Amino acid sequence: MLRIRRYRPFLIGAFIILVLLYHVSQNSDWELSQSALYPPKAAAPAPDSASSKDGVNVGYRPPQQPPKPLPTTTTSHVATLVAYEKQTSSVPKKETGIRIPQLKTSNEVPGSFGLPTPAPAAGGNGKAHDQSAAPEESHVAVKLPDRPVPETHDHSGHHEDDDIKEDDVKPTSTQVHWTKPSEYFPVPKESIIKLPTGKPKAIPTVQAKFGPESPEAKEKRLARLDKVRQEAQRAWSGYKKYAWGHDELTPVTKESKDPFCGWAATLVDSLDTLWIMGLKEEFDEAVEYVKQLDFTYSAYRSEIPVFETTIRYLGGFLGAYDVSGGEKTKAGYKILLDKAVELAEVLMSVFDTPNRMPILYYNWHPAFNVNPKRASTSAGMAELGTLSMEFTRLAQLTGENKYYDAVARITNALEDLQNREGGTALPGIFPEHIDASGCNRTAQAEASLDNLSEAGRQQVDDATDVNEEPQGFSPGMTDQDIQNAKDPLNFNGITNTKRSLDRRTPPPRYSIPKHQPPPWKSPKSQGSPYNAQGFSANWDCVPQGLVAGGWGSESYSMGGSQDSAYEYFPKQYLLLGGLEDKYRTMHLKVSEAVKKYLLFRPMAPGNPDILFSAKVVSPDHTDQKLSYEWEVTHLTCFLGGMFGLGGKIFDSPEDVEIGRKLADGCAWAYEVMPTGIMPEYSMVMPCAKADECEWNRTAWYNAIDTEASWRDQQLRQWEVNHAEWVNEVKRLEEEYKVAKARAEVEAEAAEVEAARKVKGEKETEAILQDAQGQPGQGQQQQQQQQQQTVPKPADHQYNQPKQALNPGVHQGMKQDVDYHLTRRKRQVPEVAAKVNRIEDELDLNNHMATSHHQQQQQQQQSREQQQYQQQKPLLELHLPPEPEKPMSHEEYVKDRLEREKIPEGFVTLNDRRYILRPEAIESIFYYYRITGSSTWQDKGWKMFESIISAVRTDVAHSAIDNVAFVASPSSSSSIRSYNSRSSFSSATKYSAPGSSSLRDEEEKRATKGGPAFTDSMESFWLAETLKYFYLLFAEPEVISLDEWVLNTEAHPFRRPT
Repeated sequence: MLRIRRYRPFLIGAFIILVLLYHVSQNSDWELSQSALYPPKAAAPAPDSASSKDGVNVGYRPPQQPPKPLPTTTTSHVATLVAYEKQTSSVPKKETGIRIPQLKTSNEVPGSFGLPTPAPAAGGNGKAHDQSAAPEESHVAVKLPDRPVPETHDHSGHHEDDDIKEDDVKPTSTQVHWTKPSEYFPVPKESIIKLPTGKPKAIPTVQAKFGPESPEAKEKRLARLDKVRQEAQRAWSGYKKYAWGHDELTPVTKESKDPFCGWAATLVDSLDTLWIMGLKEEFDEAVEYVKQLDFTYSAYRSEIPVFETTIRYLGGFLGAYDVSGGEKTKAGYKILLDKAVELAEVLMSVFDTPNRMPILYYNWHPAFNVNPKRASTSAGMAELGTLSMEFTRLAQLTGENKYYDAVARITNALEDLQNREGGTALPGIFPEHIDASGCNRTAQAEASLDNLSEAGRQQVDDATDVNEEPQGFSPGMTDQDIQNAKDPLNFNGITNTKRSLDRRTPPPRYSIPKHQPPPWKSPKSQGSPYNAQGFSANWDCVPQGLVAGGWGSESYSMGGSQDSAYEYFPKQYLLLGGLEDKYRTMHLKVSEAVKKYLLFRPMAPGNPDILFSAKVVSPDHTDQKLSYEWEVTHLTCFLGGMFGLGGKIFDSPEDVEIGRKLADGCAWAYEVMPTGIMPEYSMVMPCAKADECEWNRTAWYNAIDTEASWRDQQLRQWEVNHAEWVNEVKRLEEEYKVAKARAEVEAEAAEVEAARKVKGEKETEAILQDAQGQPGQGQQQQQQQQQQTVPKPADHQYNQPKQALNPGVHQGMKQDVDYHLTRRKRQVPEVAAKVNRIEDELDLNNHMATSHHQQQQQQQQSREQQQYQQQKPLLELHLPPEPEKPMSHEEYVKDRLEREKIPEGFVTLNDRRYILRPEAIESIFYYYRITGSSTWQDKGWKMFESIISAVRTDVAHSAIDNVAFVASPSSSSSIRSYNSRSSFSSATKYSAPGSSSLRDEEEKRATKGGPAFTDSMESFWLAETLKYFYLLFAEPEVISLDEWVLNTEAHPFRRPT
């Protein structure tokens, strides 16, 4: 029998679910929610749709025809984009590009990431193809181990793959891949800057003519060469075992990290190194893994660092392709060029800006590519100017002028800035940061003011006189309310500090408008792009070229953020066969400015003839009020090689000599350090004149301690204070002696008085006992008087008993006490002994049996003595602390030199790390090839031995944190644990089996002596540092500088012949 009541709750629940499903199916708003959040990409306007300058579309004009309606069934924003583009593209636009490898759908575990595994999977031919229609992408099967979930910027709350068929719009994966967006500011084909053509010019040779080599010299050179190769194999083996497929190995903990999008940076960066060193098997294995790299997705970064990606990945592919012979060899390594093209297609999107200046940190996610962008207003000079060689070489190998056009426009803009009068504070060189936006907002504001009426200008002038913002009327507003209104973020408060504020929640004063943004419109119907809040963004501004970025002062140097941009001028001249003369003129202007403003000779023992390059700061955009930092940085050590190379190819012997002194300077900086390795950043003292530079220890001390006069003044003041302190101590000690003597006499008097009382009581008791034989009424009264008698330490007197004793007895006791008191005043030190003697003498009845009454008397006496001791006054001597003696100027300097291990000639060691950098050995290598002198090999070998002894780990090599300190077992606690993982979260770290703790490894290191490891081995260790050491001892024909030109990551590109 069916019982309805038992199943009634289930029936009701089923009915509710059916009603909800019905209403959900009728809700049409869901169909457009994703498309409203992620609007489809804009179609590229036709070349003649807007005004252009120099062939670049600088305006924005929407297409005239409205788009067709969005599809009614949408499951993802990526699907919407593809379906929408299909509908709005009436005529397929033919584009030349490459086919992005299609990834097969992976069986992913929720919460995991698809990361490369050590076993590579084959697939993907990477060939170029015609994109006249939507490509049918072929995916490569990739086995992906589990990874912690990194942060993403997917606003929909989940990831989707872009593997979408046109007739069946469905997401096929949880990963969202980059898709090529349509350009907002395309360059018309007729305006593309083409590669220079013609026969390369005759350029002076770079390398010296090497003579015959003796057997002994050859044996020594080959032994050194083999040692370098062994260390490279060691580093590669450690990477292969513990970090295969990842960007970097952490060589102490035997783990991995991925700061460069997780595309196997060390593997790609090391390809040409493996080939040059003859490690063919390792090279082929790495090339096989390259086939599965996918540059359309990264689980580690939402933005691509364009500079690092270009020099490491793109340069790595091109260099390996060139040195291996590419397609000409039997094995055929066309895959290297194909991968370079794949990556370049992604990177070409960074140039889609109004002035074609690149976006240096590119958000690859499709959701970020639905609106146009401008270049940064504070772009690093090195990042902006160090793209030319890689894209130029790619253009040469593929015949695609669009790659050369992209970087040629940057060069043209830099040339304009260099030649513009007043363009930079130091004519010829560029500031550290550049405003590359191409938009003069100041001029736009000024133009707006010019168009105001007279009344409007008067209002603006009146507003400039107001110093404070007007405070509106607020009834009952308290002082705290006013303070909160002035300080909406409550920086001065305790509860709502800036650190504790949720970055996603704006403060009330700056809240987002409550009304919703207008609905999304396609590029064919909207008038201008929208900003982050959905409102129209004005892209019209007064155009301008490159200018100094930021506000206030400008920094100029040959160090970080600027170095490689200057390095590329002469190298780009070589890569183009001398057919583009602007690179020669730009380099010569740079070298002249460096010689005029930056070069200096340091003061050092032995008066070495060396040079360094300073950092200069201009506060007013002129060269009239310059301030200098006499820095010695590892990054600046490239400058010797640049001067040497430029001096040879542009026939400037002076520059070659300057380069030699610069290279020698870095070799000196290595030699004088305790570990034999120069620090990352340090400061020295300059000589006033380069030709008159005698070592002056006094001047060096003054440079180390710039407060010498103040320190001497403090020392003189201390001498006065110390003399006063001595006098004060003497006075207090004398007063203490007097007070102590007085207190001791008074205490002795009290003790004698107490003894006298005890003696009188005992004698009286004995007399009464002898007279009566038992206690009587007098004894009882005496006991009561004793119980009532309490000593008074304040005046050291005691109350007299109410009934007087026998006068004779009392008189005798008084005489004895007076004698002892007089005696005590004369002989204070004998107090303790005499008190004991008196107590012994007063013990008159010790031969008698102790009665009950005697026991009570003894207890009473004990209580009285304890009470007296508690009330006895205490005397202590309190002296003021002795003034601490400050260090003299000389003491301070010596202490600092000893404590900080500062070598002679240096002033400070600001950054003591060595992170396996190559710049010093790079210049040594260049001068060995330029001069042919084996002394450069000896300098390089000494550097190599010092480096390897300090950085070698169990499996590879690690950066160290202090080149000036050799740790001892007692100092192991001071070793710094460096686990920041280069500003990336621990989610980018992969722990391999057998990995160990960094702290454990550092403790072991400390017991053996040596600097602490920082557990980092960047890819340039194999790509550059060990490669330059190897080439220093290889035959001069290996990567000859007359046939090859190396990019800033030491990837060799073949020069045209």
